[in-house]
Amino acid sequence: MDNTSKFIEIQKAEMVFHTSKGTFHALRDINLNVKKGEFVTLIGHSGCGKSTLLNLIAGLLTATDGTLLCANREIAGPGPERAVVFQNHSLLPWLTCYENVYLAVERVFGAVESKAKLKERTKAALALVGLTHAEQKRPHEISGGMKQRVGIARALSMEPKVLLMDEPFGALDALTRAHLQDELLKIVAKTESTVVMVTHDVDEAVLLSDRIVMMTNGPAATIGDIVHVRLERPRDRVALAHDPLYIEYRSAVLEFLYHRQAHPAAMKEAA
Repeated sequence: MDNTSKFIEIQKAEMVFHTSKGTFHALRDINLNVKKGEFVTLIGHSGCGKSTLLNLIAGLLTATDGTLLCANREIAGPGPERAVVFQNHSLLPWLTCYENVYLAVERVFGAVESKAKLKERTKAALALVGLTHAEQKRPHEISGGMKQRVGIARALSMEPKVLLMDEPFGALDALTRAHLQDELLKIVAKTESTVVMVTHDVDEAVLLSDRIVMMTNGPAATIGDIVHVRLERPRDRVALAHDPLYIEYRSAVLEFLYHRQAHPAAMKEAA
């Protein structure tokens, strides 16, 4: 197996939280490789450890057991090669869009590049997400979708090897979410980013992914199955709506989530 097939390596990862009420086994025996330039989504019911797994890759949590590598280096903490976009945009409200992105750029490149180059990087990142016109606005002056685009710009400005996204569009209305999904497809195609993204949205997963990693219910959640999405890129959501392969992948995910991993309440009703 060549190195490109193992850009991110997760081997036998476990995550146990110790709380005042005892231990909680969140994840067990997680084994996953992500290729360079691949778009992988993590999907499953609430409480299945999707965000926990993402935080392990980000280095925001340390696995109780197992090994996590990125580009053949152990993930021992956060690093600029792994940028995170959260569901909450997490922008600093007293800074403009430009300043929010510049802060990240300066942190990563400030010691080795001139201020002119840092400004160039900041402006390029905002242009990439179509927000040049809003660079001097503060977060309260722009829409929710624009805030998320600033968050994506901030992450991309660091030129990360891996873009980690935790339901970045989950709080947005359907039309804004669809627009940002389409924009993300274009950005990823242009930057050739490696992406791991948490989602609850089956259609979003099929539209964006190369692979959909489906998690079993917690506690002690693990990878239940993986769907390989072999749809050509670029992808058009309108054309895909009637594509037999798209429908097949969507059905496979729904089958896993609502039949093989049904909520206990749903299982009682069925009985």
